[in-house]
Amino acid sequence: MKKVFYSSLFITLLAAAGFYLYATLPDVNALKQKNPKSTALMELRDAEYKKKNIRGQRQHIWVAYGAISDHLKKAVLVSEDAAFFSHKGVDINELKAALKKDWETMSFNRGGSTITMQLAKNLYLNPSKNPLRKLKEIVIAHQLEQALAKRRIFEIYLNVVEWGRNIYGIEAAARHYFGKSAAALDPLESATLAALLPSPRNSKERSILNRRNLILSRLASVGYLSNEEFQRARQTPLYQKVEEAPQLVPADEEPSDS
Repeated sequence: MKKVFYSSLFITLLAAAGFYLYATLPDVNALKQKNPKSTALMELRDAEYKKKNIRGQRQHIWVAYGAISDHLKKAVLVSEDAAFFSHKGVDINELKAALKKDWETMSFNRGGSTITMQLAKNLYLNPSKNPLRKLKEIVIAHQLEQALAKRRIFEIYLNVVEWGRNIYGIEAAARHYFGKSAAALDPLESATLAALLPSPRNSKERSILNRRNLILSRLASVGYLSNEEFQRARQTPLYQKVEEAPQLVPADEEPSDS
């Protein structure tokens, strides 16, 4: 009798958790026609900065997919999610490896997130490592893949991802770090910005440089850079940081057609 009772209780709790999960999921269909002006991460950071009395205006300006350098897109893909255009929102092999590592270390740190999963977390969730949050991230990623074209998902990601303190989206990042538009980024600058993504606010210069060179080597390995270009780029100093970031005025761009 006890076994039947506990089995019934488990099924009831599982059903309740499933109902709660789906009842609290966002409506991602709005992203087909509307660009997000803010995200859960942006609002979380604003609250953190306010609490710490850190001043600064949020830098964020939307640019269409076609106004972003192809060099930047390639650098982000080889860095964050090389299989992005072939998987369905969740890279099963990477996720299995991440779960195995997390279980062994009991840390829940690796994550195994694809670009779609990162976007789901960025738009709607907090950055905690708990398993329930990860489950919601996976479900929302699936919804995004069902509702939106790959190019649209990538466009939104590049426009909202964090690139430094109060810096969101590739246009703000390109102007802040290199004083130019996202469309004008070259391969070296693109690799540098992609290197910032794992830890945009806290990375030391040496770790950014090492990661940038790793990204450059990946670009060379797939034939995107010649060996001569790679050798020259990897010996170039990291970047000349713009002394004062330009003030950005958000523009109302229409969503990408595809």
